[in-house]
Amino acid sequence: MTIPSSSQTGTSSRSKPALDIPPPLLSLTPGTWAFDTMSRRINEEILQRTYDENKDEPAFQAGLEEFNALRAELQGAAVNKVGYLPEPVDFENELSDEEKIERVQWKDILEPFVSNGDTWLSAPWLVMEFYVYRRLMEAIGYFNPASAGYRYDPFYVEKRKGLESSVASAEGVMSKITEMPATKEAAALATAFALWGNKMDLSIWPTSSAEGLKEAFTKIIESSSENLLHDDTDKLTGYCEKLRSSGGGNIDIIVDNAGFELVVDLALADHLIASGIASSVTFQLKAHPTFVSDALEKDLRETVLYYASLDSNSNPNCVSAGQRWQKYLDDEKWLCNEDFFWVQPLAMWDMHEPLFQNMNSRCDLAFVKGDANYRRLLGDRFWDYSSSFEEVVGNYFPCTVCALRTLKAEVGCGMSKEQVDRAKSLDDEWMVNGRFGVIHFGSGKGKSSL
Repeated sequence: MTIPSSSQTGTSSRSKPALDIPPPLLSLTPGTWAFDTMSRRINEEILQRTYDENKDEPAFQAGLEEFNALRAELQGAAVNKVGYLPEPVDFENELSDEEKIERVQWKDILEPFVSNGDTWLSAPWLVMEFYVYRRLMEAIGYFNPASAGYRYDPFYVEKRKGLESSVASAEGVMSKITEMPATKEAAALATAFALWGNKMDLSIWPTSSAEGLKEAFTKIIESSSENLLHDDTDKLTGYCEKLRSSGGGNIDIIVDNAGFELVVDLALADHLIASGIASSVTFQLKAHPTFVSDALEKDLRETVLYYASLDSNSNPNCVSAGQRWQKYLDDEKWLCNEDFFWVQPLAMWDMHEPLFQNMNSRCDLAFVKGDANYRRLLGDRFWDYSSSFEEVVGNYFPCTVCALRTLKAEVGCGMSKEQVDRAKSLDDEWMVNGRFGVIHFGSGKGKSSL
């Protein structure tokens, strides 16, 4: 499924958060995760690893000069000014209409910071972090049909490792998915899988699917919720029951990472279809490689094919799952949509109009996965941690929304002071190391009146 993109014009009359919008996170303060990311980590760790894994590939070598120029800019992030994307002089006529619009969108995004003379650190962190990966695509010639780097994924090695290593953890999860009945408790468990993945304690699972499943599910969920700083599971599963009783809804999963995280997203989608909560699931995916492990449609389809092709003697449950997933794709119960919006730093209240209208008219529920997507839900801004998710996100999102996030950046909302104080007392790095999570539910602006 393809939804045409447009620039972010036309969003001014749409709803925004109900609360006053605070300032964005910058990267100017030493000791913060934002400062370390933009002044050191993204260049010395992420781009260095990208070089190490791709240096012998002709598709990467062709853009090495531009790649090194990007790294040089980041080495002087505190003084180097933000600039626009290079003009596609040699291949402008080869770009699709959608790709031409995408370049205009990036110019609109960057214009305030270029005009202000901002550096890589004084411009908003989220904008600059996304821009690094967009500049990387430009360096390797990802959009230039004449380049050796056309459609080359410099993160493929990392994603393939993640896919192959996911099987050991996934086999146990997949053995449970088919045992899960069409109940609120099972929906809660599938959601917890999608949030925590292999941190879930499956040792509590009963030996027989008929033996105390409800009680076992409750125990597993309770064991996984210790590090939840907000939990709207009851609201979510109550809404899912309404979707099921109405014949199943159209549900979107706004995907984050490939690898094991994508596998548990597929497991969630599997349960949504099998239990009757969803009649169709649309995966919202990235339009080009970004943030190293973020998933494109090709990554999703490779994951399904890989699982379906595993050794059935060693991994029977993964094979069965992969074959089931392929049938969902073939029968169009599962759909894939790549959109440039998902690889841009715009706040989600500035969602491109065609995408907003599509989700608003079609989608009954959207699961928003991962930290970067959650940051965009909040505009990557300094909300008070206790600010209501409903007032911040539920007030503007195009449909009913559930955010599943483990905390990996210094931004958040919808967490009580007591829970924040508890997390601070347990872990000095509680905001950035993924130990803690949230399940947030918001009403949105969608078509559903269930």
